[in-house]
Amino acid sequence: MMRSEAERKELGGFLKACRARVDPATLGLPAGRRRTPGLKREEVALAIGVSVSWYTWIEQGREVRASPEVLERLAQVLRLSDDERAYAFALSGYGVPLESPDETVTDGLRQLVEAMQPIPAYVRNTRFDILAWNPAIADLFVDYGQLAPHERNTLRLMFLYPPYRTLILNWEEMTRGLLASFRAAMAQAPDKTPFLALAEDIGAHSEQFRQWWPEHDVRRFDEGAKKLNHPTRGLLDLQYVALVPESRHDLSLVTYLPRR
Repeated sequence: MMRSEAERKELGGFLKACRARVDPATLGLPAGRRRTPGLKREEVALAIGVSVSWYTWIEQGREVRASPEVLERLAQVLRLSDDERAYAFALSGYGVPLESPDETVTDGLRQLVEAMQPIPAYVRNTRFDILAWNPAIADLFVDYGQLAPHERNTLRLMFLYPPYRTLILNWEEMTRGLLASFRAAMAQAPDKTPFLALAEDIGAHSEQFRQWWPEHDVRRFDEGAKKLNHPTRGLLDLQYVALVPESRHDLSLVTYLPRR
């Protein structure tokens, strides 16, 4: 499978970021005085059984491809999480690609979202575009119907919609998690253009995005707690869950319930 230059460079940057966070002591290496944090390239290469030049080419985004066996060893040495391992495999051309983000929603899904009222719910695609919603979720966050279509995107709203900064008490935790999930989805998408366009657009307007994007954080973010300071309902402690329809893996149904 041919991989694009963007995918190769993304993998290289990701591996470099992961390498920098590994404590040398985990490989039995002396920490000593190091110019940069984490492992050296030659230490990683030796640990996974490849030449330093070859591993350097991987980080530089050259046209070389690691085998699944080498990636497994690399995942162990760099202490990758399950989500990060899947991300590395996807960028290497071994993952099962998700469908490209689609803006169509079936009538059944729309009816389900409406029927869930008063439970807040919406449907989003893998790029986090909000495609269908009910009044309860609009009351909780923002009236999506009053936004331009390109503004109905959760990642964009988290970074660029100022009221979210005061509404969502754990804003940084939620935004970082969403960004990590966005990056993971982008790696599995056959067409990365919509993701890259959104990242470029947000980055042009958000210094925070420009600071966090190079960190290469990757993880699933389909369940968790969100704390709100709602202007009319006061403090809310909510549990969100994202479910994927069997026939539309490019969509998620997101719901919010009070935490117990």
